[in-house]
Amino acid sequence: MANPSTLLDGRRPTDGMLALAQDIAQNKQREGLGQTSVPAHVYTDPEYFAREKSAIFDRLPQIICPTALLPEPGMAVPHDATGRPLLITRDAQGQAHVFLNVCRHRGTRLVEGDEVQCTKKLVCPYHAWTYSVDGRLLALPRPDTFPDLDKGSMGLVELPSKETGGIIWFCPKEETADFTLAEKLGEDFDALGMGEHFLFRRKTHEVAGNWKLIMDAFLESYHVTRLHAQTIGPFFKDGVTSGDMIGPHARSAVGRLEEMEGVDLTDMTQMRRVVTFAYQTMPGALVIPSPDYINLMVMMPQAHDRTLVEDFMLIPEAPATNKARDHWERSWALLDGGVFASEDFRAAELGQQGLATGAVPELTLGSMEGGIRRYHETVEEALRAAN
Repeated sequence: MANPSTLLDGRRPTDGMLALAQDIAQNKQREGLGQTSVPAHVYTDPEYFAREKSAIFDRLPQIICPTALLPEPGMAVPHDATGRPLLITRDAQGQAHVFLNVCRHRGTRLVEGDEVQCTKKLVCPYHAWTYSVDGRLLALPRPDTFPDLDKGSMGLVELPSKETGGIIWFCPKEETADFTLAEKLGEDFDALGMGEHFLFRRKTHEVAGNWKLIMDAFLESYHVTRLHAQTIGPFFKDGVTSGDMIGPHARSAVGRLEEMEGVDLTDMTQMRRVVTFAYQTMPGALVIPSPDYINLMVMMPQAHDRTLVEDFMLIPEAPATNKARDHWERSWALLDGGVFASEDFRAAELGQQGLATGAVPELTLGSMEGGIRRYHETVEEALRAAN
């Protein structure tokens, strides 16, 4: 099995990560919200969801996939789950792009399927117009029949994107494509060595629940020893937590205080043994670094009560032996199939069913669930900003 510390040798946490870890070591809780609440209609009202879709998912920068999905130049993968036909590529110089997966000739879908392809050229299945993975129109049959065509202006339509910290972001609109905070988060992800990880597995889940119900589960630790009692719960306690915000993005940390004495928190390898970070990004993605691997989950809402969640498992290096592969297969089965699918996602579905009855007009949140209220405030701020 690969040793994750190899990727972390010589790395130190960012100042923000270190501050949270030091809070935990000193058993100092950052000021919480106390008991609060969230109105139930934000999960059940189709009109509220339509506002979220327009103001947030159709407007703001968002995570689409990890760098490891396209590890080499000359690769492309179609991606439809955001509600628009996207094509993510990596060109010959190693730069990532996000295009609309649409031929500029007659609007035909350019690349079919949803698997990564190794290719230098993208050929339209209808009339064989041919594009490079950097989006340029390279060739077309019978160019003499298009005497006025300017090939240089007929490349694929590209959306703003940014690759930082081992993650590819994109933005649906040019005028809102500010990736400053993505780069700030990328500093943390670089400290975790995320860009050097290997993609072991990816899977898309369909969850019959509102996207925020899924996010909520990763914004509090109150449920961990209860909901996950048969899986990862025994490895956790209602421990010391700390958190802060990077713009609208939440960063949280949970530490095992009893194990932190003598730990050099400026050393990433030592810190990750005793402190678990999680990142809850706007509009809807989760980065969860476990002690020896990283999960990235991307929420792609389809309706107020239906969400697609793509889960990526990133490991330090490709498995070199059957023993190593078996180890990672067990980890994948435990997290993706057990903890996430059977527990967190199922809890979101049960919550959606209950809230749809109208029996609970608002969700009551305790002091261990303050992160949920904060996250919903960022959603509300985004809705106001779009008006």
